[in-house]
Amino acid sequence: QVQLVESGGGLVQAGGSLRLSCAASGIRFSISAMGWYRQAPGKQRESVATIGSGGGANYADSVKGRFTISRDNAKNTVYLQMNSLKPDDTAVYYCNVIPRGVNGWGQGTQVTVSS
Repeated sequence: QVQLVESGGGLVQAGGSLRLSCAASGIRFSISAMGWYRQAPGKQRESVATIGSGGGANYADSVKGRFTISRDNAKNTVYLQMNSLKPDDTAVYYCNVIPRGVNGWGQGTQVTVSS
């Protein structure tokens, strides 16, 4: 069973930075594509960034140039470096395997950006 544990969120002022981590278990991490997602209050969950097993990354237009996704296969961990944060980035951030299939979601990590 897949287990995903997100961490690294917090309260930061606009323009600040945070680095999120997601530790995964129960999967063959090194051959799995991974993604970061976020859900703001009253909004649907949306994809933020994805990374393939080979390291190729894609980003939502809203975060391009500000966020960087990376992975450490030795640690079964995927990261999201978030710079130049904006109040609109406030959300609960989740990671998951791609494709998610029947996998559930972890508890997420709250990111709050104050103006």
